[in-house]
Amino acid sequence: MPSDLLLDARNLNVHYGHFHALQDVSYTIAPGEIVSLLGGNACGKSTTMKTLLQLVPLTSGEIIFDGASTASESTADVVSRGIASVPEARRVFPEMTIEDNLLVGAHTRRDGRAAIRRDVAAQFDLFPRLAERRTQVAGTMSGGEQQMLAFARALMSRPKLICMDEPTMGLAPKIVDQVLDTIQRINRELGISVFMVEQNAELALSIAHRAYVLVNGVVTLSGGANELIRDPRIREAYLGQKAA
Repeated sequence: MPSDLLLDARNLNVHYGHFHALQDVSYTIAPGEIVSLLGGNACGKSTTMKTLLQLVPLTSGEIIFDGASTASESTADVVSRGIASVPEARRVFPEMTIEDNLLVGAHTRRDGRAAIRRDVAAQFDLFPRLAERRTQVAGTMSGGEQQMLAFARALMSRPKLICMDEPTMGLAPKIVDQVLDTIQRINRELGISVFMVEQNAELALSIAHRAYVLVNGVVTLSGGANELIRDPRIREAYLGQKAA
């Protein structure tokens, strides 16, 4: 893993009242990596991602992104600096057209309409299905099409890192394969790092370079994806296979 980390999260602690949701959680993401955060329901996965997006305040700890702390920054600030989000359940704007949803993704940019229009065209090249339906209202699209739109909208901010919260949730198996392929294309062809929260360990580890396992707000395992998928603790807890 390269030493020049894109993101370095150090000893993150989060409290919701008296509940200690994250307990000294640390993780790193290098340029060009796909890193997955695995865990069951209510283990702190989404909270971890929300701290990165400045949606949940830290009790203590520090997040260093692209060489500088995010401590004093707003959500808009971190998006402007290069962190984009594909939220759980996609959350496209259902009453707006596909094209208008893409333009919303560029709301923090200040480089002019011409550059933004070029990037809209680039998204239509990357996702031809969206180009065919550019004037369609997003709420009438299928779940898989909405996920593609959520990816394209995130790319409109020209990110260095995209955070994806359960990107395969609620999708048919055939569509899940397409989504995973798209994540790999975004990573491989555009060089964008990906931080992916997933409950389905087998899916996540099939495309990730590295992963962390979160249990009750604590990182209990970490390592390369190929190493973790063979770990008997992973196979028993997430794949339903008892260790021999």
